[in-house]
Amino acid sequence: MPTRHELFVAYELPDRAEPRVRMNFVSSADGAVTLGGQSGALGGDTDRTLMQVLRAMADVVVVGAGTVRAEGYGGLQVDADHVEWRRAHGLADQPALAVVSGGLHLEPDDSVFAEATGRPLIVTTDAAADARGDLFAAVAEVLPCGAASVDLVAALDAFARRGWNQVLCEGGPHLFGALLDAGLVDEVCLTVAPRFVGGDAGRIAQGAAESDRRFALAGVVTDEDGFVFLRYVVV
Repeated sequence: MPTRHELFVAYELPDRAEPRVRMNFVSSADGAVTLGGQSGALGGDTDRTLMQVLRAMADVVVVGAGTVRAEGYGGLQVDADHVEWRRAHGLADQPALAVVSGGLHLEPDDSVFAEATGRPLIVTTDAAADARGDLFAAVAEVLPCGAASVDLVAALDAFARRGWNQVLCEGGPHLFGALLDAGLVDEVCLTVAPRFVGGDAGRIAQGAAESDRRFALAGVVTDEDGFVFLRYVVV
């Protein structure tokens, strides 16, 4: 199995000052993004370690509200070894967490807020912030970005003003599709699980207009369980 150190080397960031949007997904060998409705069911031990490594490298972890609900996100927290790595690199103990929800279809007592180690940020529309933003005053900061739909460029600009240059997005597929459409994806970290799922599970990117978006293969890692870890960077 790849060690934690080997994964840090394999996914090393070239320049922390250079803004980067990095996607992290797992899919089956036949392209399914979920098994039994959850992406976590497709993963393995190395995939879970890699998720911790990628979170440790991030300034902020971004996740769509649909994924928060489907995956049962609780408080996002890297473990003690990764806290040590972050301190050694001049980072806060834990990455920030930003939840993207155009309609603010969340509740203040959701586990993603109740179990949070820090105060999450909710990225939403101006209209949703006006309608429901006050409900979250005690548990999160609400960031309006866009009148009718979330303006992802404005959101990333707001992150950069906070010093959050290294953005890790954990989905879901519609958020990935929107980022692709906006030309904002710099890197895709894709775990391919040795499973053939069938069924009608979706792909890792949904809703994006069809286009030939070229990425280069920057690295490949494998483990003894048959998982393949692919790192793609935009060209």
